[in-house]
Amino acid sequence: MKVSIFDVAKKSGLSVVTVSRVLNGAGTVRENNRQKVLDAIKELDYRPNAAARSLASGKTGIIGLIVTTLQDSFFDAVVKELNDVLALHGYYLAISISTGIDFNENHYLIQEDRVDGLILLSPMQEDNYIVELKRRGIPYVLIDNQQEGNDAYSITIDNFKGGYAAGSHLLELGHTSIAHLCGNEMFRSTRERRGGFLQALQEKGLEPFEIVHGDFDIGMGYDTGKRWLQAGKLPTAVFAGDDNIALGLINALMEAGISVPEEVAIVGYDDHYIASQLRPHLTTLRQPADKIGLAAADMLLRRINGNMKRGANIRIDPELIVRDSTSSR
Repeated sequence: MKVSIFDVAKKSGLSVVTVSRVLNGAGTVRENNRQKVLDAIKELDYRPNAAARSLASGKTGIIGLIVTTLQDSFFDAVVKELNDVLALHGYYLAISISTGIDFNENHYLIQEDRVDGLILLSPMQEDNYIVELKRRGIPYVLIDNQQEGNDAYSITIDNFKGGYAAGSHLLELGHTSIAHLCGNEMFRSTRERRGGFLQALQEKGLEPFEIVHGDFDIGMGYDTGKRWLQAGKLPTAVFAGDDNIALGLINALMEAGISVPEEVAIVGYDDHYIASQLRPHLTTLRQPADKIGLAAADMLLRRINGNMKRGANIRIDPELIVRDSTSSR
């Protein structure tokens, strides 16, 4: 038998009105009651009748998501959380993969009769999108946006704090010769992670062994490691801009018989699935995809339902996950 809103109300111990408010993203529901409703919805596998809700509200029941790639386990985790949370509220998630800033790639999503709202995940040059979204009156939320001036409706990670935590961890282990391998400079996260790392070193009166600029990929870490080996000079520790860079560096060092972490300690960033699978297990900064997805969905639903009158930026702290790739001197 099909589960109804009355079943959800009974299961949660709350009124049908409260359940309805949660489903519609109302901001007047207490957080503990909201969680009771969401738990009941999950347990009962309740799915609101999207067609009926669409007819009643004049909305499409669809949320658009534009993402630069799905070849990234962090992005995958954020998308999964968004899909799960929005489904609980009776929305379908329509995904478009954009390789850059070509607005025409996503014209089918950015039309006022196609989606009720839009989420941009790590957009490039997001100004082009925001201008059009505002012109069409489409509510939007940014995740991991590149420009601080667009933080009004955004969910961001405190990457400065993450870079500082990485540097501090290595310093606390006794390292003084520490390198940083950056990602692409176009990304705000690259600049913020480097800034936090340098701040940690400056507080101890230290300069980095080297700052290496490149891309967030395995090849960048591997090539840097080979260059250091050929020069015959290695740092004792490295903060890699992401886990892919760290993996490439570990490969280069271990091919040459350099032990990680005994000879070179390494910290990554993101906590990709592979970080806990490779040997040695990688110390890294975890970006909590579940919190990011939930916060973005909640903000967008509040915008769609008119319950968010003022813009806000939510910054979420990364978490240092200490594993086998770091050790004391």
